[in-house]
Amino acid sequence: MDLNFNFNLPDVHEEHKAIPLDAEIVYNVLIVGGGPAAMTAAVYCMRKGVKTGLITKSVGGQVAETASVENYIGFKYIEGLNLVNKFRDHFKQFEIGYKEGIRAISIIPQKIKTVTLEDGSSYQAKALIICTGKSPKKLNVPGEKELTGKGVAYCAICDAPLFAGRKVAVIGGGNSGIEAAIDLAKLAEHVTIIEYLDILKADDILIDKLKSFDNYKILSGHEVISINGDSQVESITIKNRKSGKTETIDLDGVFIEIGLVPNTGFVKDALYLNKWGEIIVDCDCRTNIPGIFAAGDVTSVPYKQIIIAAGEGAKAALSASDYVLKNEWL
Repeated sequence: MDLNFNFNLPDVHEEHKAIPLDAEIVYNVLIVGGGPAAMTAAVYCMRKGVKTGLITKSVGGQVAETASVENYIGFKYIEGLNLVNKFRDHFKQFEIGYKEGIRAISIIPQKIKTVTLEDGSSYQAKALIICTGKSPKKLNVPGEKELTGKGVAYCAICDAPLFAGRKVAVIGGGNSGIEAAIDLAKLAEHVTIIEYLDILKADDILIDKLKSFDNYKILSGHEVISINGDSQVESITIKNRKSGKTETIDLDGVFIEIGLVPNTGFVKDALYLNKWGEIIVDCDCRTNIPGIFAAGDVTSVPYKQIIIAAGEGAKAALSASDYVLKNEWL
């Protein structure tokens, strides 16, 4: 029997339908962010039929800086950028208001919420979903700021090819640090891993993978005192935390992998944050302000994983849509 059901599913190869964000429109829901939580929230809001806009500095968030993903259901292995592209293609199949390449700097949490961007423009919505994620934590040592982009980097997957055949250091012995060291060991002449604690904090499976290389050295119980160089990184100075002895290591690049901080500076005067600077949310992704929701790594929800961020984005979208549809408006 030939069964031919037509469910009018969208063509996955159709062109993007996203349109420019419009400052004259009061959106039902405005999403701030571009990672898995934000993109999932966009899909769910559009499917609920609420007029939706999305503002992001860049699409992908931390996933765009991840070499490989092996724990997102449905993919045994997928490159981070490939997964980001699939997310992007999915939400852009809808006629969503969209603005990329600029950062939000403040919000006004009135009945009609206002988001102001760094170029001075502002956009309005009945409900907001904050999905701004986290950014790399800085060492805050002499030379770091001055030499960022001149040998100091925060993304091994982005910048590792620039250091092929060179000597580099990775600061941090957690999962992100060891992953960076593995990526760099494939290309660099030598990798020095510097960890503040006495032991590495990374998962055993990553440490075992690192052991397959022979061009690395681990210096645990050390801290970075300064990053040195005139126009380019030339060396770092480190201190043994037990003996107090300092030494300078000649190298060409420094990859800083010491953790992340939530991007909540633009909402800290309006929303309740926990001691780590994350937005406090309840089980429905609601913040302390009615009509403002949050999802993903920027929130107090534990276990920062892609699949959790995506799930929280879906939940925030449903909560925000219900808020809009069930309340009377001007």
